[in-house]
Amino acid sequence: MKTVVVVSPHPDDEILGAGATLALLKSHGWRVVNLACSLGKPADQQRRREELLEAATRIGFDTVIMDPPIPISSNDDLVHAEHLVSDALEELIDEVDAHLVVAPHPDDGHHGHEAVGRGVRRALARSERRVPWWMWGLWAELPSPTLYVPFGEATLATVARALNAHAGENARNAFHRLLPARAVAATVLGSERVFGFGAAQADPAPYAELLTEITFDGTSWHRGSPRIMNPASPEIPQLLTAGPRL
Repeated sequence: MKTVVVVSPHPDDEILGAGATLALLKSHGWRVVNLACSLGKPADQQRRREELLEAATRIGFDTVIMDPPIPISSNDDLVHAEHLVSDALEELIDEVDAHLVVAPHPDDGHHGHEAVGRGVRRALARSERRVPWWMWGLWAELPSPTLYVPFGEATLATVARALNAHAGENARNAFHRLLPARAVAATVLGSERVFGFGAAQADPAPYAELLTEITFDGTSWHRGSPRIMNPASPEIPQLLTAGPRL
């Protein structure tokens, strides 16, 4: 069984970031391990822990919560948080024999997400294992998506059911409405952003997620060639284009 580690800054990011992609991998025999970095504000942590574990039960993810959960509010020491994420991820990659990491882009537009993204970058650059990184964007658009992940109603329902476990966050803001809206928008914008302006819709499925696929060769980062993700054979292609500056 192959394992993908998803690194989530907050509870619900394991679903909002690339939940459908992870659900598809899970349905094709992959183990999904969520490294939950933070539990939000101290007053909310017990609730958010319970919601996180319920969401994991619904979707079938394993959960590792950093102990203690790292503080990633705007007034926290985000450089220190970055190093804590890096150390935890590097250890977890070896522990679970990870074949893939899914995590936020280092410029995701949210200070906590960006600190986590930088920590992921640091861990993957230091690791002796050349594990591909699929980056997602939530609070900011990915600058150069390369991976188009189509999915249908059944997968959306699976992901939505898990997201609904984060009841407190959905009550605070309508993330349950954001999920299908982003998935529809990705089929239109993503077809052209991944495959070039003027391209037709990439796949007939009604929903999609967009990711940027990169790997580190020990010296520099390389971006995967634009493609549609096949969950039955999702590994990164050997042919890589010049990578982004990370």
